Amino acid sequence: MSTKEQTYREAITEVGKILTQLESGELDVDDMSSAVKRAAELLQLCRKKLHVTEEEINEHLKVES
Repeated sequence: MSTKEQTYREAITEVGKILTQLESGELDVDDMSSAVKRAAELLQLCRKKLHVTEEEINEHLKVES
């Protein structure tokens, strides 16, 4: 992965691809653990981005009120 942090959309897309691979049986047993770990990291990134965005929106709403 590059040094640039992924966007929310990129991360969710990658999670979707991982889930598809897991559900379809594309991944062999040796790769499943790393795929699940990667998906967990991506979901954590998404949660963080959603939390930051929520805080920013709430801050803007407070200023405008």
